[in-house]
Amino acid sequence: MAVRDLLLSLRLRGMPLDSQPSSRYSLVMDIDWLRDHCLSLAHTTEQIQWGDALVFKVGGRMYAVASLEPGDTWLSFKCSDENFAELIERSGVVPAPYMARAQWVALETETAFPRAELQRLLADAHGLIFAKLSKKAQSQLASSPKHSSPPRKPRKRAPRRAARKRK
Repeated sequence: MAVRDLLLSLRLRGMPLDSQPSSRYSLVMDIDWLRDHCLSLAHTTEQIQWGDALVFKVGGRMYAVASLEPGDTWLSFKCSDENFAELIERSGVVPAPYMARAQWVALETETAFPRAELQRLLADAHGLIFAKLSKKAQSQLASSPKHSSPPRKPRKRAPRRAARKRK
């Protein structure tokens, strides 16, 4: 399901996207702004995973996840080892559920960071993940158009079984 279709389905289920949801954040403002910013970063793709999570990836690897349904957190992203300890000390920032061991943080409110700082942190997350890609994947992305799909990994095929000879 495309992101626009999912946002439309939320509207049809009675959640007006231009009003404040019952959660701690405004779904439309954050998702639209977040999509615009993340998709402006080189080679970023978006995908809906786990039913209601908008995932931003570079080279097929996640660097930010936004919840499309109201919940305890509205955005999670990768950060450096040094920034992780510093960021979780701030109010409104917690270790990301299931991803804290990989130095991901989650924002509980949209006001946890000023927008300019959040843009910088998302760009840093993008850079961290891009740097961890293989050199081959990095060069493929660098030689492709800015917003192309990530390179697909070749499928592993099961080895062919030798045909039995009948006597």
